[in-house]
Amino acid sequence: MTKFTDLGLDKSLLKALADEGYTVPTPIQAQAIPGVMSGRDLLGIAQTGTGKTAAFALPILHRLAADRKAAPRRGCRVLVLSPTRELATQIGESFKTYGKHMGVSVAVVFGGVKYGGQMRALAGGVDVLVATPGRLIDHLGEKTITLGGVEIFVLDEADQMLDMGFILPIRRIVKYLPKDRQNLFFSATMPTEIGKLASELQNPNPHKVAVAPESTTVERVSQKVIFVETARKRALLCELFAEQKFKRVIVFTRTKRGADRVAKSLEAAGVEAAAIHGDKSQGQRERSLASFKAGEVRALVATDIAARGIDIDAVSHVVQYELPNVPESYVHRIGRTARAGADGTAVAFCADDERNLLRDIQKVTRQTIPAEDRRNDRGLHVMTQAMPEVAAERAEAGRKNNGDRGQRKPQGRSDLPGGLRAQRNRPSNGGGQRQGQGGGNGGGGDRHPHNVRKGGERASTTPISQAAFKGPKRDGSSAPAKRWTPLD
Repeated sequence: MTKFTDLGLDKSLLKALADEGYTVPTPIQAQAIPGVMSGRDLLGIAQTGTGKTAAFALPILHRLAADRKAAPRRGCRVLVLSPTRELATQIGESFKTYGKHMGVSVAVVFGGVKYGGQMRALAGGVDVLVATPGRLIDHLGEKTITLGGVEIFVLDEADQMLDMGFILPIRRIVKYLPKDRQNLFFSATMPTEIGKLASELQNPNPHKVAVAPESTTVERVSQKVIFVETARKRALLCELFAEQKFKRVIVFTRTKRGADRVAKSLEAAGVEAAAIHGDKSQGQRERSLASFKAGEVRALVATDIAARGIDIDAVSHVVQYELPNVPESYVHRIGRTARAGADGTAVAFCADDERNLLRDIQKVTRQTIPAEDRRNDRGLHVMTQAMPEVAAERAEAGRKNNGDRGQRKPQGRSDLPGGLRAQRNRPSNGGGQRQGQGGGNGGGGDRHPHNVRKGGERASTTPISQAAFKGPKRDGSSAPAKRWTPLD
């Protein structure tokens, strides 16, 4: 069995790995590290949770240790692009952990925070810069960062970059890089667009490493789908948390608002929960993650920004409250559990309108996920009706309906001016009641027989001929009367 000591890594790196208790590399690490150490470009494909970060961080640090020199001012020797703030922070921490005996300098740049601290950190230059594309472009525009001294360029989670629309910003950033550099691409899947980008940016004949089929799920994760109505998902989630084995759980939703609502439901049920999504400030996101890692909250409710970049070994369960629109995201979501050799459980809720998403997921992952049907479950119905937030939502909906009813115009009310409405509604000779309102056929009847259907039902939507209007009274003069129209 290959060990880290067999790979020829620098002694300071081996010491740091021993401090962390790491002795045996994962398959992606064992195959990628020698090629990166030799200076070749690399295209690595591996499912989430297999140790891709160490697969590029360790050989990069080895190369920096072998060629120690100062980084350029306001620049860096290594640039790592990451799709999310959380993943960028985690990559930066990994570089600091593995390079703690080397004195390597690391800076992390992302949006959502002020520029001042980032500018000061970069002023003297750093060995490793980890950045999200948007904030890096902002710094390049302000000329507070230069990329002319980059020796190694890393694009991590390239397929998520594609999903988030970062392909054009990446091409824009690459224009600032020197042509003579080493390029490392890592991804869990390899869509056609990413393969095209890799061929554009990498040197000829890169070293390719693929340790798992594309879009496959982690083997140590036990998966299950539960069919349930959308309205009863919150009750089902609370029922799951009643089991003690749900110790540390990540709950995924599709929307930011949905994440907040689910977190509030869990809090109301007595389950400590925190929400994390793009509308939260960076401080709020960091505090939520810290509380989750420390075990202060049992549930972290998140959108897909947390599908990658959260590396917490003790996550016991992943619950997909809503199935993702992108099938590959299912793989990344459940990859948050069963990490570091542990087992994990993934539960997905599927409503009737999500069955197409489930079919896409099973097609992409080439597996049939075991299912359980909880539709029309009487117990979930009772729980749903008893939930305080559901009662509050019903009351709010009732108030809105009552308010709308008070402002609604009476049905059948005409928008004609009062004078014209009076002329149109004036009874015919005899002034009897209208037919259809209890007047019968005797005593006048309706003066517009073409507006009356069988049985006396009034057809208020039928256009009224202008010729049927009874015009205004004339003054009796002998002059020929002008034809009257409603516009008069």
